[in-house]
Amino acid sequence: MSKKKLWLLLPIMALAAFTLTACGSSSSTSKSSDVKSELINKNELTIGLEGTYAPFSYRKDGKLQGFEVELGKALAKKVGVKAKFVPTQWDSLIAGLGSQKFDLVLNNIAETPQRKKVYAFTTPYMYSRYALITRSDDTSIKQLSDIKGKKFVEGTGTPNAALAKKYGATITPSGDFTVSLNLVKEKRADGTINSSAAWYAYAKSNSTAGLKSQTLKTSAAKPDEIAGMVSKKSPKLQAALSKGIKELRKDGTLKKLSQKYFGADLTTK
Repeated sequence: MSKKKLWLLLPIMALAAFTLTACGSSSSTSKSSDVKSELINKNELTIGLEGTYAPFSYRKDGKLQGFEVELGKALAKKVGVKAKFVPTQWDSLIAGLGSQKFDLVLNNIAETPQRKKVYAFTTPYMYSRYALITRSDDTSIKQLSDIKGKKFVEGTGTPNAALAKKYGATITPSGDFTVSLNLVKEKRADGTINSSAAWYAYAKSNSTAGLKSQTLKTSAAKPDEIAGMVSKKSPKLQAALSKGIKELRKDGTLKKLSQKYFGADLTTK
């Protein structure tokens, strides 16, 4: 090829390269814009959580922190925006998603058939196994089949209460985990079923003297899948958040956060 022909081709090649680069950039920007168009505020991921539920989300020295706080920040970064947290009481948390107060709810929420009828869920970021908690000196309860006729302390309407009822326990209502454990210690109840995450979190900061816990096998009680909850009107956001969770699991971030706040990896099946 002559120098003259090469000189004529260079501008064309440069234009082609620019066009390809611009198209790729436009596609990436378009995807980001599509997700942001579903946000309440396009430059923020508005996240609803309790903020009083350690170690998932709580305040220390006035600063909001916890497993789901760090997860929320990491997911917002994946979407290309900043995280905005809106602490809300549990009773108003899910309803707030329906009234478009939040883009995402992160609050140790398990996927259930009833909830999936109304809301959409991301891919799970945690698997909550059940823990059977009794007194250390109680040898009468070794497995779920042993709780029939026993008094168990459970939160009203929770999967824990449903499981205890299924195996014949008599339910004493309590929505506070610490209160439930104290009732067991004081022999005012025979035991409680809760998540292993709740037990690990409690044991990190409190004495468990007088109590014992056994994590139930999957064959005895299937683990709850804990996921982010979004509006069904936000399919692109749901997909982007699910992708982000998968990436955080692959690069080890989820495991690292779980070990930091629970002392164990609760992010894998």
